Amino acid sequence: MDSLIIRTPDDFHVHLRDGGMLGAVAVFTARQFGRAIVMPNLEPPVITTEQALDYKSRIAAALPAGSAFVPLMTSYLTEDSDSDDIERGFVEGVLTACKLYPAGATTNSSRGVREIEKVYPVLAVMERIGMPLLIHGEVTDPEIDIFDREAVFIERILTKLIAAFPALKIVLEHITTSDGVGFIEASGGNIAATITPHHLEFNRNAMFQGGFRPHFYCLPIAKRESHRLAVRRAATSGSAKFFLGTDSAPHRQGAKESACGCAGVFNAPCALESYAKTFEEENALHHLEAFASVSGATFYGLPLNEGTITLERSGCDIPFTYGEGADAVVPFHAGETLAWKLIS
Repeated sequence: MDSLIIRTPDDFHVHLRDGGMLGAVAVFTARQFGRAIVMPNLEPPVITTEQALDYKSRIAAALPAGSAFVPLMTSYLTEDSDSDDIERGFVEGVLTACKLYPAGATTNSSRGVREIEKVYPVLAVMERIGMPLLIHGEVTDPEIDIFDREAVFIERILTKLIAAFPALKIVLEHITTSDGVGFIEASGGNIAATITPHHLEFNRNAMFQGGFRPHFYCLPIAKRESHRLAVRRAATSGSAKFFLGTDSAPHRQGAKESACGCAGVFNAPCALESYAKTFEEENALHHLEAFASVSGATFYGLPLNEGTITLERSGCDIPFTYGEGADAVVPFHAGETLAWKLIS
């Protein structure tokens, strides 16, 4: 097979940032995807419907003229979130979902949730109106090993939340463990998960090859090889419960290569090429379209995109950086040549 044509895909988890970084990175997502679920963890975060509208306008202004890309907006869930505003935003089509960050779990999550019961009134409204809850599924208890935080979150928090709201639509974002895979597979049809290209590609050893390599540092952190293989199996299985979410999270090179480097992998420039690499290695290219273009849209109740994209086996050279000087960003697969290339 020298070319692959699939329905235009969607990215169900992306960080487009704001300001100058938004202007630099939004084009990469818009080039590959018809729509994307845009994360709200800005500084300050996107909490209200009005803030989501303002952010959507800034995204539109950062895109090339005539772009058909559609950002799907989310609200950052806090213990003080206004359930009436969230319901209004969803009913009016401004908000697509709410995002739950445990406080301190990742970038700009300090205003996240500390006591899950305090957001139960909002979750009750979301369950009633069919609004999805997107979860960064990690505990932040410093006594819990960082490599166990996803499994402990599922055990301590997620099972309790689902018992309280059995009909709530939930996406467990960027799963990284066999525990996450098993939980999603055993759950009902209202529970799904996104999977990133980088968690399919490398395990935790990648961060320590020849010294600490900060561009492989992300949250949730990559796990041991057995977990990576379980996540690869899930992504390429054809199951509709797992779908594409890049979690592309750009940081300037200096912010990554510092004494306290930021977490995140900037995979937007080559996301589809990277996914194609994994699916081909697993002899599952025939499942790529469902994973990238069908299962997520179906879960969210969105119409499938009408157009198509073409990947060609012509080689895709990934530069070492995008941008220059203080604004340089190091991409996923930097300096590599991937077999597949998005050509249209």
